[in-house]
Amino acid sequence: MKKFEEKKFDIPKLKGISEKNIAEHLKLYSGYVKHANLILSMVEMYNKANDEGGQYSLSEDTRRFSFEFNGMRNHEYYFNAFENGPTPLTASGELARAIADEWGSFDEWLARFKTIAATRGVGWAMLYFDPVSKRLINNWNDEQHLGQLNGCRTVLALDMWEHSYVYDYQPSGKKQYIEDFFANLNWKAIENNFTEAKK
Repeated sequence: MKKFEEKKFDIPKLKGISEKNIAEHLKLYSGYVKHANLILSMVEMYNKANDEGGQYSLSEDTRRFSFEFNGMRNHEYYFNAFENGPTPLTASGELARAIADEWGSFDEWLARFKTIAATRGVGWAMLYFDPVSKRLINNWNDEQHLGQLNGCRTVLALDMWEHSYVYDYQPSGKKQYIEDFFANLNWKAIENNFTEAKK
């Protein structure tokens, strides 16, 4: 069986987000990769068993797979956005123009996105590209397997589970964590995501 491979990230020192927090967060990502692979191997085993108990386990593990898989992929977008240090959004670039076309200005989009990120509960604030309508869409995903937009492609992923910020910020520092996320963001990586999403 082919296995998903854990990616390695070269993350520099970040503003507000400690190296210890990143190290612990990367362990969590590693767990998603491990469990996505484990579930696929279990599904294969249950499928071969072809008995009533195995079929029940097959359906339950298949249901669980989206949680582990999306946890894996979302974290890859998240950590990749920190690699090579912060860089500004290209003001004349395609992503900046697409954001302005959809929301009127970058600042208007950013204010809306930050409001979504501050949603109560755990999950992800996401910027997607919909290849059907050719437009950008902001979205909140509960946990990480509920609320994904079918067919849309990830451009930006902001982890709003408490594990991503509580070590450094405490629960009351959620808004500062969101600010620091954008202060550390490598917009070139996000622009590359947008370019890939349009293919």
